[in-house]
Parts: sequence; structure tokens; C-alpha cells
Amino acid sequence: MKEYPVQRAAALKPLPDPDMLVFGKTFTDHMFLMDYTAGQGWHDGRIVPYAPLALEPSAMVFHYAQEVFEGLKAYRSPDGGVQLFRPMENVRRINSSCERMCIPQLPEEDTLAAIEQLVRVEERWVPAKPGTSLYIRPFVIATDPFLGVHPSKTYKFIIILSPVGSYYAAGLNPVKICVEDEYVRAVKGGMGFAKTGGNYAASLKAQQDAAGYAQVLWLDGVERKYVEEGGGMNVMFKIGGTVVTPALTGSILRGITRKSSIELLKSWGVPVEERLLSVDELFNAAESGALEEAWCVGTAAVVSPIGTLSWDGRDYPINGNKIGALSRRLYDELTGIQWGTKPDPFGWTCPID
Repeated sequence: MKEYPVQRAAALKPLPDPDMLVFGKTFTDHMFLMDYTAGQGWHDGRIVPYAPLALEPSAMVFHYAQEVFEGLKAYRSPDGGVQLFRPMENVRRINSSCERMCIPQLPEEDTLAAIEQLVRVEERWVPAKPGTSLYIRPFVIATDPFLGVHPSKTYKFIIILSPVGSYYAAGLNPVKICVEDEYVRAVKGGMGFAKTGGNYAASLKAQQDAAGYAQVLWLDGVERKYVEEGGGMNVMFKIGGTVVTPALTGSILRGITRKSSIELLKSWGVPVEERLLSVDELFNAAESGALEEAWCVGTAAVVSPIGTLSWDGRDYPINGNKIGALSRRLYDELTGIQWGTKPDPFGWTCPID
């Protein structure tokens, strides 16, 4: 596997208190950098001290939002080792995002090698406290100093690391979410399936207006009737014994936790349907009691149970506003595999040697 040169930081930062970790606030001693130049390709990959970037004010990323990113985690296992969870899925997805954003493809094996090597260099930052992990943020930005709407000819690929605790301060407690029926996040044919900052910027106004709710529930941008995803995660609903999750129609992120959840559920014999789910069907199920459980899934929170759905001024409690048995089992199994406290029959984990 490829090894990149390492420039060590002159002084190392003190490690944060694992009981006080806030998601995305603290960053490690080093980062990975690699450059792209048209005609030369990706080159000069290296690990360097974490520091500010020097970019021209005219860098195209600032003006035309040509950028993509990913999110995955490194976990401390009971034997003291460190492992990743399905990292090649993230590598493939960032390349899918790159294709949509006219960014040159990253070499898959070299990209995985960069992630693994940086985590090895920063292994002391992987916390051991239950529920904590080291968040990994790979991203690519367009760097041409030029004001013109066309793909950049130069880019930077960067990986930074951040020790994190629970995504939600309340932990694994049911959250309250509301249907967003004014704003639109994405449409088929747009960038909805890509992990790019513009999708998240488009969600900010709705989330800001949804005071008192942990997230919003997005509807499709054309008919405004089909459920798509949560504010930053995919969604799943247990309706009459069957788990229903919105189909990947091109405007929904291909979540890796979503994919893993579907594979786990099917391995347990739980019926799963990936299909269009209208908001009317969903709330009819909520009113009749057929909606047994609901939850969001994503890398940051893994599983986030939904205790109350709100739409058109009405609240619909789900499962007595308590986490359901299936979503609890899903959370326990996924996190058990990720932290190495449960067997991994799927070969999803990747130990850092």
C-alpha cells in the first residue's frame, strides 16, 4: 500500500477530555494534502501539520462552490486497536460526487491508503471512551484563481480529523422532526445524490426556521408529496411490520449507514421496501397506528430515533415517543460492529495495522 511522506508537527496538542468532546470542534495535529494539476493529475500527496490553508481570494471554490466531501470514522476496539467501517464505500462515493461536480477522480487505493496512514499517524487521538470516535473528513476544493463559470484546472484533496462524542447532546433519545413543505433541498437531475456543500447550504434556512425541532423532513422538489430524507440523514419507517425507506431517485444521498442498515435488516429476515413514500401515506399510518417506529440513519449519529413527526401544525407521537425495539437493535448491532464489540460477519471493518 502506498506510503506518503510525513512532516511531523513541531509540538503536539494536548488531547481533549473524552467526557467533553463536542462534534466537529477539535482537530488533530496533522492533515493530509494532495494537489491536482491538469495534465499532471493528482500529485504530491503528503501528511503535514494541521494549519490554515493559503488560497487566492479568487479561488473558484469560493465563487462557484465546486467542492465535495465525505465523512467516516475510526473506532477504538476493546483490544486497543483501531478500525474503520466500510471506508472503500466512502472512497467510491466521493468519486461519484466528483463526477457530478466535474472534479477529477481520485485514485481509489491511494485515497484509502491516505486515510489509513493519516489515522495511523494520529492514532493517539482515537478516543477509547464508549460512544466516542475519530471523525474523518476528506474533501476536495477547486483552487484556480479565476472568475469564470467552468471546471477548475487545479484542486486540493485534504483530509482532516476530529475526535468526537455523540452527534446529539441528548444521545440516543427520540428527536422531534417536522415536514418541510416550503423549501426544497434538491431535485432529480440536480446534485442531491452528491455530497457537496451546496446541498447543505440549501438546507440551512429550513432548519433555522424549524425552531424546536432536531431536523426537518424533506419532500421531493417536483410534486412536493414524497418523503426524501432528513436534514442530514436518510430516514426509515417501520409500517405494519415492514421497513420502508425512500428510493434512491437521484435527489437522495446514497447513505452508507442506510445501505448497511438495509443489509442488516434483510439478514434478520425483516421485510424492507425501497420505494416512493408519500407524506399522506406516512401520516395516515401515523394516525392509524400502523407507523410503529421511525428513525434517521447516518455516519454522525448512526441511528437517531424519531419520537414525534410534525406536519401542518399537528404532532404525531411515534411508539409513545420512545425508541423502538428494531431501531435499538439496529443501533446496537451497527455500533457493536463499528467498535469491535460484536462479530463482523459481513467483513465491513478495516483494521488499521
